Amino acid sequence: QHRTIRVWLKRDSGQYWPSIYHTMSSPCSAMAYHHDSRRIFVGQDNGAIMEFHISEDFNKMNFVKTYPAHQNRVSAITFCLTSEWVVSTGHDKCISWMCTRSGSMLGRHYFTSWASCLQYDYETQHAFVGDYSGQITLLKLEQNTCSVITTLKGHEGSITSLWWDPVQRLLFSGASDHSIIMWDIGGRKGRTLLLQGHHDKVQAICYIQLTRQLVSCSADGGIAVWNMDISREEAPQWLESDSCQKCEQPFFWNIKQMWDTKTIGLRQHHCRKCGQAVCGKCSTKRSSYPIMGFEFQVRVCDSCFESIKDEDRTSLATFHEGKHNISHMSMDISRGLMVTCGSDRIVKIWDMTPVVGCSLATGFSSR
Repeated sequence: QHRTIRVWLKRDSGQYWPSIYHTMSSPCSAMAYHHDSRRIFVGQDNGAIMEFHISEDFNKMNFVKTYPAHQNRVSAITFCLTSEWVVSTGHDKCISWMCTRSGSMLGRHYFTSWASCLQYDYETQHAFVGDYSGQITLLKLEQNTCSVITTLKGHEGSITSLWWDPVQRLLFSGASDHSIIMWDIGGRKGRTLLLQGHHDKVQAICYIQLTRQLVSCSADGGIAVWNMDISREEAPQWLESDSCQKCEQPFFWNIKQMWDTKTIGLRQHHCRKCGQAVCGKCSTKRSSYPIMGFEFQVRVCDSCFESIKDEDRTSLATFHEGKHNISHMSMDISRGLMVTCGSDRIVKIWDMTPVVGCSLATGFSSR
């Protein structure tokens, strides 16, 4: 936010020092780095994206060009080397794609809400855009136009992070409703899995395809590592009813049944395991149910509580404390390293190999 971009190098002493310190014209809001070509794209609050080229020794940064991508803050950027496109989303409610050779705008598509995050399939040119209304839009980008393939709705809060795995064709989304949803884009009729283990908004996610693990970070500093290499159950759709589906007592809006039975209407709740609409008296229990993604205790009806065995409550994720309000996260999967940036203006580098596994198959080396 103080308009600087820095490149940190690890010295022989083990400490990191900024080798480059470049001041921008506007606060920085998004960044994409392409390792092979050493090109860096920085989005700003004023809507512009600036491209730089980093020298081989990482001690010099040369300005290349400015892209007039948006009319408001840039929220996410990705760069595709094969097509020479820079694709970005912004708070002007649009996705734009520009040619890096000419610097010219190729196309734009507008949404009804601020576009908050972006993932891109480089082979098929499909873009996934999350927005503040809680929707995810799947777009097919062409040279000068695009088409909307589908819209995914499942979150109750704004989308804060997305991760696309092109191998298994899985999309993961994190949101301000503290939850993560796995969308099976490749098949199984749009199967979705809900993961709830954070107590604040999910700020960043990364799926490790080799070990079938999902790493997620939240605003309260929580870091979760989810085991996705098991058969999980889908959370049921919540059923609607005018009366409790267990004891048949009317809910408070069911005036007719209240009048007929001379009873006071009850508040409606939902069992997280079966999805039935139940009253408070029929759902007095709470239980975790990790196979359905509920890592902490949630409301279940009394009959479902009896059906849950002790082994069903065994956690399928590990939880760690980041000890700062995590706002961004990036993983170097090949080395098992993770970087988190906090609202406390601290950057932390984590060795994740003890948690995400170390073996020759993953390419991780234990240190």
